Amino acid sequence: MKRSAAFWILALLLTIASAVVQRVTGPTYPVSGKTMMHGEKIEFSFERSHGGEDNAVIRVQTHDSSIRGEVAWKRYKTADEWQRVPMKNEGGDLSAQLPHQPPGGKLQYRVLLDDGVESFTLPANDAVVMRFKGDVPLAILIPHIIAMFGAMLLSTRAGLECFAKIPSYKNFAAWTIGFLVIGGFILGPLVQLYAFNAWWTGWPFGGDLTDNKTAIALAAWIVSAIAVRKVAAPKNWVLAASIITMVVFLIPHSLFGTEIDYSAEPQHHAASAEIHQNKPEKTVFEGRAAKEFSLYYREVDGISTASRS
Repeated sequence: MKRSAAFWILALLLTIASAVVQRVTGPTYPVSGKTMMHGEKIEFSFERSHGGEDNAVIRVQTHDSSIRGEVAWKRYKTADEWQRVPMKNEGGDLSAQLPHQPPGGKLQYRVLLDDGVESFTLPANDAVVMRFKGDVPLAILIPHIIAMFGAMLLSTRAGLECFAKIPSYKNFAAWTIGFLVIGGFILGPLVQLYAFNAWWTGWPFGGDLTDNKTAIALAAWIVSAIAVRKVAAPKNWVLAASIITMVVFLIPHSLFGTEIDYSAEPQHHAASAEIHQNKPEKTVFEGRAAKEFSLYYREVDGISTASRS
């Protein structure tokens, strides 16, 4: 009994750790950082995923009403020219909006801060890529997350069962398959439909690794379940299925996910919408800041920066 409890605790810890690794290494995890301006620390966190029908709001808290900011953006993987959106400064809270894109559309963007003496680009190295998606109802999203977490937990616990003195695999295999089917093949496609207007974007219809890795995990456990019933000593089959599941779920979530090919889209998807509430009398910086800003944005698809420290 003590060994079983220890196995469950270890399985839970491993599952939580793998979920955290998958989340923070994925392409939708926010880009965060900090810089110093006027001797004050400025921290930022930029979205890389935006759901819903509204524009995406980019914010930087500077605590200084004298600092000006601009957001430069363009559609991802296009030859579009960079667009500039001045940021409002409301008591040191800078904000600007990026125009809404259809599900799977991506924009890349950066922020320039300037106080007339110093200027910084945020982030300092690479532009941030944001993917747009539709809203997923919580009534579907939460059960999906619970089911997938449960499948990973059961799979890990089944692998640890291989080290028990008198292992019992049958129930673990069946429950793991059940949670994978519910989370990955019933609720998962519903999440995908709400977010990107498609039921399935993995093989053979696309290269979405989230869909593909779920299919690989299910296939591994189906083979393992057959071995539990047909093979006298199925330990290696169960352990292999558990390891395969752990490995595929360590792959970052949303990697190679749904992405619009703008070259094949109608012109009305062009990222040229005006954000009226951000439209001031002057829309660009002047003097040194404007020159410095332009140096970066002449690198249309490059990432080299002209920022100063």
